[in-house]
Amino acid sequence: MIISHGYGGWYLGHHDTAEALADSGFVVVAINHPHANYADMSRGNGLSALIGRPVDIKRTIDFMLTDLPDSAKINPQKIGFYGFSQGGYTGLVLAGANPDFSKLPPRCADPKAVGCRQANQTRPPQQPPLPQTLTHDSRIRAMVVADPFSIVFHTTDSVRDITIPLQLWGSELGGGGGASPENVATLARVLPEKPDFRVVPNAVHLSFLTMCPKTQLSSEVCIDAPGFDRAAFHREFNAEVVAFFRRNLGE
Repeated sequence: MIISHGYGGWYLGHHDTAEALADSGFVVVAINHPHANYADMSRGNGLSALIGRPVDIKRTIDFMLTDLPDSAKINPQKIGFYGFSQGGYTGLVLAGANPDFSKLPPRCADPKAVGCRQANQTRPPQQPPLPQTLTHDSRIRAMVVADPFSIVFHTTDSVRDITIPLQLWGSELGGGGGASPENVATLARVLPEKPDFRVVPNAVHLSFLTMCPKTQLSSEVCIDAPGFDRAAFHREFNAEVVAFFRRNLGE
């Protein structure tokens, strides 16, 4: 089971979900996407990051199946994937999607910059040749994505090759830019195989991140909508994710 974090995230951002999967018997690995994580965003923006993310996951799977000392204990026919936000985008590409990058809004090189001029002067990137620039991986047999960055998947053609079992979660209130409730609903509608689509009432985009320590509850990533119980939601969410993978990958 491979876990991919969102924009500016890290490998422990979904540790409660990872623990639930591991407790259920899955081998779980979560990575920091190189130069595109909370500690190093030097290459976290632009097409290079979006094209590189699926490559990171493919290399992780390669390592787990060939170089890990216990690789013989892993069943290569039962590989699953969980991704949040840009991690969800990553999974969709791996599953066969070909994004339309012309839909991307321009973004400054510095993710913390405010009002930088080049953001308004840069035209949307031209669509690069596909699928040569993208990495798909048919070894992944089932997938869960939560509030995926899906503005680039707005047509049936862009996702026509996704045929594996897919559970899709969306937040009712959003707040994730290209992972808005409208974007996620469009994705659910254009997928060739109807996904197991769940919309979480009163959830914001970051509600899918793991629960926060009490000392950090004022942090932006820890703030939910009034009345939303993140801990209670994650108990239900993790149980549903585990059940989905058990159904589709076998006990």
